[in-house]
Amino acid sequence: MKIIAALLLGVVFALGLGLSGMTRPEVVLGFLDFAGAWNPALMFVMCSAIPVFLISWKLRPGPRPLLGGAWPDVVRHDLDRQVLLGSALFGIGWGLAGVCPGPAITILGRPTAGAAIFVACMLAGMFAYRLLDARRAMQDPA
Repeated sequence: MKIIAALLLGVVFALGLGLSGMTRPEVVLGFLDFAGAWNPALMFVMCSAIPVFLISWKLRPGPRPLLGGAWPDVVRHDLDRQVLLGSALFGIGWGLAGVCPGPAITILGRPTAGAAIFVACMLAGMFAYRLLDARRAMQDPA
């Protein structure tokens, strides 16, 4: 059931990205181009997603998520070096490529060399982070 739900939710997410144009780097880069031909499409996508999330978060069905696991006990609000550095790296990658990780995976449905290179580099970065984080945890177990 979890696999079927993940597949269906992934398809809905991909369709939403495609319909909104978020799989087209020129649309995303147009949103980031405040001095030129600014395109507000991404802002409308975000502004429509936020209320959907807030409503679904407030209407959580029961003490556990429907597909297992647990609701988070505490939501962190602290800003540390990792959050700021990660945000900066994400923003730089997003601005250079015009794509963030979700749409990048979706773009692989119509593969191009650029999309494949972006996803390969993204996965390499995730793997490198895991290695560095595990090494840091071994050095500082607290």
